[in-house]
Amino acid sequence: MFILLLITQPLLFFRYIIIIIASIVLHELAHGFSAISQGDNTPEHSGHMTLNPIVHMGWYSIIFLCLAGFAWGQMPVNPRRFRHGKLSDIIVSAAGPLSNLALGCIFLTVLAFFHSFGVISSQFFYLGAKINFLLFLFNMLPIPPLDGFHVLSQIFPGLKPLDNPQTGMVLFMIIFLVPGFSEGLQAVADLIISLLSGIKPDSYMIF
Repeated sequence: MFILLLITQPLLFFRYIIIIIASIVLHELAHGFSAISQGDNTPEHSGHMTLNPIVHMGWYSIIFLCLAGFAWGQMPVNPRRFRHGKLSDIIVSAAGPLSNLALGCIFLTVLAFFHSFGVISSQFFYLGAKINFLLFLFNMLPIPPLDGFHVLSQIFPGLKPLDNPQTGMVLFMIIFLVPGFSEGLQAVADLIISLLSGIKPDSYMIF
């Protein structure tokens, strides 16, 4: 169980927690800023335009993160206020995952600099890059209620009836029961890092 890292690898545990919380907060703020840019001020009125992780994640998500290594966040928006209908919805939905992609690239840029000088603490930046590329890949899966599904359902409106908690729960259970699913996502994240930086995953054996 993830919480055991606190005993076996406490430094890795706290690095992971800090990166996940920061990445989720920035992910949700990206949704909020893009919603405001598209004419919806709900994120401001709801008090969610803040760096406070409790506002974005809530205590249950943070506790679950510490216990299981998984967390979630939310940013309230009102699509009916968007200026450009479907296009605005796509922009707002994609903003969160794209923020993780950008964060991954920033971590990777710093990592490449430290890696070239053999700095030990560069493991933190590898972890930050990998986590954010994983968040990008995961959130772009076309499964409700993930951002990837919202983007796809705007392009193919016939998918919208699938946007309900029951369908999402069933699909999540299916993909997580598929052998090698998690390992596959990690392999893709490692491949992205390798292609963009030339750094091989075996240089930083984290997971």
